[in-house]
Amino acid sequence: MKYRELYKKLLEYAPMEISDRFVAEGAYDNSGMILETDKDIKTVVFCLDLTENSVEYAIEKGAGAIVTHHPAIYRPVKNLLDGSAILKAANAGIGVISNHLNLDGAKEGIDYHLAKGLGGEIVEILDDFGNGEGYGRVSRVNSTVCEIAERYKKEFGTEKVWIYGDKCKRITRIASFCGAGLGDAEIEQAMGAGADLVVSADIPHHVLLNAIQKGLCVLNCTHYGTENYGMKKFSERCAADIKNLKIYFFEDERFI
Repeated sequence: MKYRELYKKLLEYAPMEISDRFVAEGAYDNSGMILETDKDIKTVVFCLDLTENSVEYAIEKGAGAIVTHHPAIYRPVKNLLDGSAILKAANAGIGVISNHLNLDGAKEGIDYHLAKGLGGEIVEILDDFGNGEGYGRVSRVNSTVCEIAERYKKEFGTEKVWIYGDKCKRITRIASFCGAGLGDAEIEQAMGAGADLVVSADIPHHVLLNAIQKGLCVLNCTHYGTENYGMKKFSERCAADIKNLKIYFFEDERFI
């Protein structure tokens, strides 16, 4: 498979129009083709971030391409020095594709899998783009905060989660936002949807304070934790669907 064929195939799962919708709402993104290769790609490594570690793993596996969630180049690059992951990939002839906001909001993307992994039935998308796409999902549940936190730790394979509010409170609706997606506006959306627990990552103190003062319980997770799970699910789906590719997934143990 050629690089651009792989890119087009990935867009079937996470159309770039989703990223465009986020950008139109004021977000910033740099998803898409980051580093092209002329290799015939037979092996691909999926991972959350392009790092020296993930590139070394791709080299070990003989990969012709790496697919990341976070953009391998996010802001303009001023130099490429020794130790640069993108330079290491280029020197190895490995192509790089990044699916960020388009995969966050995809029908079965990162935000979707965060909600599914927490348990319950998804009943609403707060920023709804149509066709099951969007950001911020509300799920119907019947569990205590502690039970949901324990499920998160088991399902997402991490101990890194912080509980705020009454740990024994019985929750009927969760509003979840993958990555660092919770702000004051999202708190209002969550409350309007009847949520009594919000789940996200990297929550600023003033946002956390606002949520607690409004009576919401909060699970504050790591950015890696809320998104690595969904990226792994995405890689598994691609591995099942794209039969002529060997697909591996790289997990960065430093963040688990």
